[in-house]
Amino acid sequence: MQENILIIGNGGREYAMGLVLKDDKRVEGLYFAPGNGGTHALGTNISAIKHTDILESIKKYAITLVIIGPEAPLSEGLSDFLKEHNVRVFGPSLAASRLESSKAYMKDLVSQAGIKTARYMQSSDVKTLSEFIYTLTPPIVVKADGLCAGKGVIIAQSHSEAITHTKEMLSGKAFGNAGMRVVIEEFLDGYELSVFAISDGKDFIMLPACQDHKRLLSGDNGPNTGGMGAYTPTPLCDETLLEKIKKDIIAPILDMMRKQGSPFVGVLFGGIMVCERDNELEPYLLEFNVRFGDPECEVLMPLLQTPLLDIVTHAIDGKITQLECKMKQKYAVAVVASSKDYPYKSSPAVPISVKEFDMNLGHIVYAGVSKTESGEILASGGRVLLAVGLADSLSLARDNAYEIMRHISFDGMHYRDDIAFRALGK
Repeated sequence: MQENILIIGNGGREYAMGLVLKDDKRVEGLYFAPGNGGTHALGTNISAIKHTDILESIKKYAITLVIIGPEAPLSEGLSDFLKEHNVRVFGPSLAASRLESSKAYMKDLVSQAGIKTARYMQSSDVKTLSEFIYTLTPPIVVKADGLCAGKGVIIAQSHSEAITHTKEMLSGKAFGNAGMRVVIEEFLDGYELSVFAISDGKDFIMLPACQDHKRLLSGDNGPNTGGMGAYTPTPLCDETLLEKIKKDIIAPILDMMRKQGSPFVGVLFGGIMVCERDNELEPYLLEFNVRFGDPECEVLMPLLQTPLLDIVTHAIDGKITQLECKMKQKYAVAVVASSKDYPYKSSPAVPISVKEFDMNLGHIVYAGVSKTESGEILASGGRVLLAVGLADSLSLARDNAYEIMRHISFDGMHYRDDIAFRALGK
């Protein structure tokens, strides 16, 4: 069967999925809603944003499959809406998406499931939260309950700083309605991993663990961002550790979701903190997201040996365990180039210059870009693009990513120079 596929979203994650689907001979047409200035080269961009407009576009272009990339449309019930209109869609329901759209709900559910996580308190009352803050030893984690595009987490260095940030969130000044309920957590010391399970509502398969780099500046300095780079596979997660994550974190939450009548179908993304306890590495859950991470998706997609289309359709059809998900025996490193003022404010659109480079090194993924009428690609703000390096070793993949980046320039361009430093030691 030939497929006409619509990918919902406009970032690097959606571009990366489109890049692998474009080369699948079973894909007749590829569409993006709304897409970005780079996805024009992969398929057709559709301006539809509202649910009803998306449905009209599905009918117009004879779409046979919809893949929802970002968290926002999932939290707005797009998956449910499309299923009600007999559209095949890959993405969890509104009820299942609460795992990401409400950190308070997620933490409570995780505790009920007996999953290891940081000690916490969730409330909208500043007095209750302040009392809990004083039971913790700084640094202290302050989280807005709702969706904040990866920026709603603050690491406070003192009790007073934690209370100040809590008050700012609850007042609506910091993150609007997303911060009207706050989660306070103890700080866990260790290293972070991103893990991804593809679930069909009953069973699941795991993809290789990735490591993201949230801080803006090299050396893990500066403010949190949506992610400045990622790599996979990582030597910081062996089979023993991955099995612990699978058994003690992923399986229990999917079982809980199914038992409470909200079976999870789609990509479950676990943010994991690995801590040393009694000379053993123990995984603790930081948070769940309900879609591929960005920039993790950009390093996972080019390593898929099993086609993405097969993974998606097997999940939708409840047959994920009938699929053997194979990965290429390679490494991928993605380095994000961001705009001048990211993440503080938007930047004016500026032209991007890309000099010719050896395509064997890897490729470019476009994200925060627009396209002029003459076809020129502009850096339009935020995380603009990613240089993705591929190789047989992690060190060479990183070298390849930075070699590609040296061929790219735009006014105000910023990127970290140390992606994968925890694995490579420099």
